[in-house]
Amino acid sequence: MKGYIHSFESMACADGPGVRFAVFLQGCPLRCVYCHNPDTWNLQGGEVHTPEEIIAKVLPYRPYFGEKGGITLSGGEPLLQAEFVTEVLKTAKEAGLHTVIDTSASAGEPHWETVLKYTDLALVDIKFCSDELYKTHCNGSLERVLRFCRAAEKAGVPLWIRHVVIPGLTDTDTDELLGITKQLSNIERIELLPFRTLCKSKYQQLGIPFPLEHTPDCTKETIEELQKKIDCSF
Repeated sequence: MKGYIHSFESMACADGPGVRFAVFLQGCPLRCVYCHNPDTWNLQGGEVHTPEEIIAKVLPYRPYFGEKGGITLSGGEPLLQAEFVTEVLKTAKEAGLHTVIDTSASAGEPHWETVLKYTDLALVDIKFCSDELYKTHCNGSLERVLRFCRAAEKAGVPLWIRHVVIPGLTDTDTDELLGITKQLSNIERIELLPFRTLCKSKYQQLGIPFPLEHTPDCTKETIEELQKKIDCSF
């Protein structure tokens, strides 16, 4: 079995616990207005690799992982290639690696149970706090995301929830986010991420308009204030 890979990051520190080898898969069904990686949208872009080839790339970095590190499968949307992801995770577990998937839970639903069988931790993006906003701003579904979270809860897989703070769009919905996450018992943390416009050059290179081109970056102070509110209430 082979999968489409966008890129690799050998010493990632922001894709799960510890130092990790991050594998960014190609393809995403969403079109989020703030997407930072439009170059991952096309499923058949990037390089083609087998699960065995990927794990062979990971293993030389195992001495750096310590007790917490391991492999993270991200994207794009990794679950768009759910069967391939299952094989990569299974091969990683057989090699004794800690496994993480970083997902928007926007694809692969028939395969979630099998994927979660080989997943130690899931990082889940909750992009908006209502189905209406999901449909309007990323062509997705909040209810689908919650179904994935409940599937992870049933499988005993802990979750880290991630939410991008966009000035004028998602910077006032922390109460709604807390209300959503309190429905679940397997959430270990909620991380707020700042919206940035550094991706504009990618859109220009691809000839695609960036919907939030004129939206200001989220400030460090805003993130700190909102994260403190989240942490005190979670």
